[in-house]
Amino acid sequence: MTMAFSLGLGALACLLSLLLGRPLLSLLRSHAVGKQIRTEGPNSHAGKTGTLTMGGLMIFASVLVITVPFNLVNKLSILLPLATMVACGILGAVDDVLNLANSKTAGIAARFKMAWLLAIAAVAAGVLYFAFNLESINIPFVGKFSIGVWYLPIALLVIVGSANAVNLTDGLDTLAGSTAALAFAAYGIIALLQEQPYLVAFSFTVVGATLGFLWYNAHPAQVFMGDTGSLALGATLGVVALMTGHWLLLPIVGLVFVLETGSVMLQVAYFKLTGGRRIFKMAPLHHHFELSGWTETQVAMRFLLIGMMAAMLGIALALS
Repeated sequence: MTMAFSLGLGALACLLSLLLGRPLLSLLRSHAVGKQIRTEGPNSHAGKTGTLTMGGLMIFASVLVITVPFNLVNKLSILLPLATMVACGILGAVDDVLNLANSKTAGIAARFKMAWLLAIAAVAAGVLYFAFNLESINIPFVGKFSIGVWYLPIALLVIVGSANAVNLTDGLDTLAGSTAALAFAAYGIIALLQEQPYLVAFSFTVVGATLGFLWYNAHPAQVFMGDTGSLALGATLGVVALMTGHWLLLPIVGLVFVLETGSVMLQVAYFKLTGGRRIFKMAPLHHHFELSGWTETQVAMRFLLIGMMAAMLGIALALS
């Protein structure tokens, strides 16, 4: 019954997201909510300038509308991932508005955006530790161990790291949305194994809402999710992983996000150490493969296949 209910909510969220898509696109178009493309990106992306953004609104609006009546009554623990999604979605929306193609700014200053993200993550980490009494680490094949107050900074790092990783991955049509949906599905299954029915339902609600968004994000994209979607999905994924106790598996389940983030970190470090030399043709990693001759669709599909393999491995390790 738990899985049937969860999949039903996911299907409902997908349908709602699809229905919200058309009026949302019309609203965004009427307000000229077009994306400003970074000049340091591949030349092939110049044509994307002006593409509608803030498509993440249809994701977290659908999750909110489905979760409140069907998965919140007497299940107040779901308020945490839901509130995280809404808070980070609002933060991302503000950044998107300041990063429009017709804007003189390039979004919120990085330090201010990070400060707000840290504040949201700190509140979430505090709720997990003090209200939910979570303070352990699950190590595959070994067992569960308490790490005490060290849980707080680790939880903060998981949430902020996940938010930024999904944000960095959001550079190609369908890439961030498809891999995020896959990661939520994997953690939905892990929550099912742990008999956390409400978290299962929430995870698949996010999956369904994201699939609805992908209908409009299919190449060539009619709309991008923007920071509105990527920050919200990433931070919420971190919270869900922490709630299952299997946050140690997040780098495996979200392997694509790790590869994307790692490529940026390596590129920057190597550039500074060598006085201007590069490891990759361009970072994040998806741009490297684009410049190596892969089409945008090939990169997105192949990264999704890697994500599928990693998600299966993560679930297998959770079973151990």
